[in-house]
Amino acid sequence: MLCSNSGPPSFYIQLVFSVLTLFLLSVSRRLGEGLKNLPAFFRMAAHLLRSMAPRASMALLQCICTHKSTRPLLALIPPATLGTCRSKKTWPKTFPEEELRKRLSPMQYQVTQQKGTESAFTGKYTDNKEEGTYHCVVCGTPLFTSDKKFDSGSGWPSFFDLINKDSVTLTDDFSYGMHRVEATCSQCGAHLGHLFDDGPRPTKKRYCINSSSLNFQAKSSVSEEVEASGGAGQSPPSSKNEEL
Repeated sequence: MLCSNSGPPSFYIQLVFSVLTLFLLSVSRRLGEGLKNLPAFFRMAAHLLRSMAPRASMALLQCICTHKSTRPLLALIPPATLGTCRSKKTWPKTFPEEELRKRLSPMQYQVTQQKGTESAFTGKYTDNKEEGTYHCVVCGTPLFTSDKKFDSGSGWPSFFDLINKDSVTLTDDFSYGMHRVEATCSQCGAHLGHLFDDGPRPTKKRYCINSSSLNFQAKSSVSEEVEASGGAGQSPPSSKNEEL
């Protein structure tokens, strides 16, 4: 459904449809997991809204481009429902662009800062079986542990749960004419990947994450560091015996 110039009635009907759809979608998204406790009718309505959202967002944007008087309505719609453009939210951790370009590889920068996607089965952590923790490559925030990783066959590292539910921010993504849920680091805003509802029990979630967004720290290396620091802080036994 696209906004046309055929006449005021048609224009306003399509405009109201677009605004109402995107507004209700935003409300349903804020309810989050609470949708599971609602009657089946309301859950079906929420899924229907999400399927209609890409078309509604395109219609609204065309209305705004065609009729300048409707542009103030854009302020009523959350930016995330109109695409994947990053909002101007101030993340707890920020880094200068120049620093990030020097510190990150070209692929890491493209994925985390420009919402890119690495090719399937090319990421270095896709088949990683080692025990440890996966951190955000930009700010170092711990995101996932190896015991929550599983083989989804998708070609990207997949996890069914987070270390901390507040470590990842979820946003509706309507790019490419489809609805997905984007996952970003809650500390620095780095793009990680997307969340899907086809994962294993008990969460039934699949965090499909780019390897380029992650930095893996093996459990064995952490143990070695702890042992090394602990040994350095102890006095040699021989010197203590000599004092006695």
